[in-house]
Amino acid sequence: MIQIQNNLSPIATQFANSAVKNIQSFGSGNINDTFLVTLEESKFVLQRINTQVFRQPKAVMQNMRLCTQHIYDRLSQQSLDRRWETPQVICTSENQDYYIDENGSFWRALSLIEDSRSHDTIQNSNHAEEVGFALGMFHSLISDLPPEQLTDTLEGFHITPRYLEQYDRVLSETTVTRSTEVKYCLEFIRDRQSWAHVLENAKSSGKLSLRLMHGDPKINNILMDTTTGKAVSIIDLDTVKPGLIHYDIGDCLRSGCNAIGEETQDWEAVQFEPDLCQGILRGYLSVAKTFLTEQDYLYLFDAIRLIAFELGLRFFTDYLAGNVYFKTTYPEHNLMRSLVQFALTKSIESQESAICTVVEDLR
Repeated sequence: MIQIQNNLSPIATQFANSAVKNIQSFGSGNINDTFLVTLEESKFVLQRINTQVFRQPKAVMQNMRLCTQHIYDRLSQQSLDRRWETPQVICTSENQDYYIDENGSFWRALSLIEDSRSHDTIQNSNHAEEVGFALGMFHSLISDLPPEQLTDTLEGFHITPRYLEQYDRVLSETTVTRSTEVKYCLEFIRDRQSWAHVLENAKSSGKLSLRLMHGDPKINNILMDTTTGKAVSIIDLDTVKPGLIHYDIGDCLRSGCNAIGEETQDWEAVQFEPDLCQGILRGYLSVAKTFLTEQDYLYLFDAIRLIAFELGLRFFTDYLAGNVYFKTTYPEHNLMRSLVQFALTKSIESQESAICTVVEDLR
């Protein structure tokens, strides 16, 4: 910890309003390096942005400032009967929202959401409902922020046809050993290739509107109050961009309704849990009813099915390419991850009628 403090104190000091007392690693994110900075009377979060992923870090910060300031203004204008916060960008002494160190690393600082914690899996039905509420609250608070005001810092992200193009390209350039599992994935993708354009086609035809989306609303990006157990914030706003909120809804349900997790090797046991789905959707729609359209409801099932398929496609493509994007701990790791997501997709497909009934009952 002393070594970390010695290395990072000069950087943390750029954002600090008093002496830096301690710096320690914080969180479990896969993209950015995150630290908790303790000052004499307060704490804040210090992050080194991964510029290999976020190639326009200044635009990321501009998006974040626009988004968080808009949410802050909205919250100040309405009276909530519960706690809700959003991370605030902390500027340097020179009023910059970032600092570039002598090695060229890009740093930023954010306020800490105190007395909160996150979970990697849904704990119970109340937690599921709170997760849904959090995403609904976030979408509601930014629903009147024009999407054209924000830069698309991750072009192609959560646009399934783009991932199919990448898959086709990698497949044509790769000689792969066609094991039973690989053959299963190849056939699974082939059978769903034409359907995977469903949301983008709906956007192109004007049935679904371009809005602002979070981009990564997985369970551990939703903070729960350590005392009440209620959702208090949604974090990791680097991926906020113009897009379809259906990708957010699908991603939230994908990560929340697989009780045994996406890192399991027992992929054939993976199930999409309808009770958790109902809880998340109940929480989400308790807020989202105010801005969802008739067409939005019609495409909710497609969103739930598509995102699991899309992530499986991305994992399998990376496996074929030699594991160049997602971090792995063994050679078949991404193949196993893809099998998990495809099993989840298949489970969702088998429950189409029940899921659609849940959506209809909650409207």
